[in-house]
Amino acid sequence: MIKQTAILFFCMVILFSTLKGQEVIPLYNGEIPNSTSYPMKEVTLNWDGQFGGYKNISKPTLEIYLPFKEQANGSAVVICPGGGYGMESYRLEGLNIAKTFINHGTAAFILKYRLPSDSIMPDKSIGPLQDAQQAIKVVRQQCKMWNIDPNKIGIMGFSAGGHLASTAGTHFDSCLVANDQHTSIRPDFMILIYPVISMTDKLTHTGSRKNLLGENPTSQQLDFFSNELHVTDQTPPTYLTHTGDDKVVDVDNSIVFYEALRHHNVAAELHLFPKGNHGFVLSIPTEEWMTPLFLWMKGNKWMN
Repeated sequence: MIKQTAILFFCMVILFSTLKGQEVIPLYNGEIPNSTSYPMKEVTLNWDGQFGGYKNISKPTLEIYLPFKEQANGSAVVICPGGGYGMESYRLEGLNIAKTFINHGTAAFILKYRLPSDSIMPDKSIGPLQDAQQAIKVVRQQCKMWNIDPNKIGIMGFSAGGHLASTAGTHFDSCLVANDQHTSIRPDFMILIYPVISMTDKLTHTGSRKNLLGENPTSQQLDFFSNELHVTDQTPPTYLTHTGDDKVVDVDNSIVFYEALRHHNVAAELHLFPKGNHGFVLSIPTEEWMTPLFLWMKGNKWMN
């Protein structure tokens, strides 16, 4: 019995020594761009007795999840949780998603991006986009260390995080972070889950727009952050999903973006469900609702 226990313990040591545990790193080395010296205190949110997410984020980070080396397929996804640009639903739209990705051989990087605030940024409208661009740059620059193909790096976003992801995917020619190595900040693909796409009165989620652009945004800001207006032939291939009865973010956000992609001959796949309202995937096991996504990724050679 003692011998069997010793053997079991030894096997567990070997197993856990090979696990790629998650690591959290600062998004920037040194000074954070477009930031003030205001010491905002970050707030941790708990829902129903469980960790839920964060508010008042002024120090962005990347939380790294790597699959076992023998499982790794070379692809990676930067994940942007949603929350109306007022908080971040980090557990449900970050941690749970990252763990599912690594089970399928894809590295996952949860971006805890700065939430727009005049207290911590001279220009709050570009802060989240700077962080998304920096995240893509960091992952691409460190791809060898993390066993990632530099041509298989995507970005994923939920709700307002979908707006951030789609902004990164349509504005990669406007680099807002230091990039001395001229590393590409264009994601190779986008995954947009019930995303906010537009800042127009007709389509936008008003809370997200107010938090990002303030009470009285300029016409130039409304145009710049209405991402359906900035699709080109170079926009990355995109996977979208939404429900027809979404009462928070109108499904037409996904539809107009899909139409813009289609008219520019960008490969896109749109999954619409009749019911489920906003955040519908959060009540479904991740393996279940992500299965069509994995098939899409395999079909495009981003997964084995």
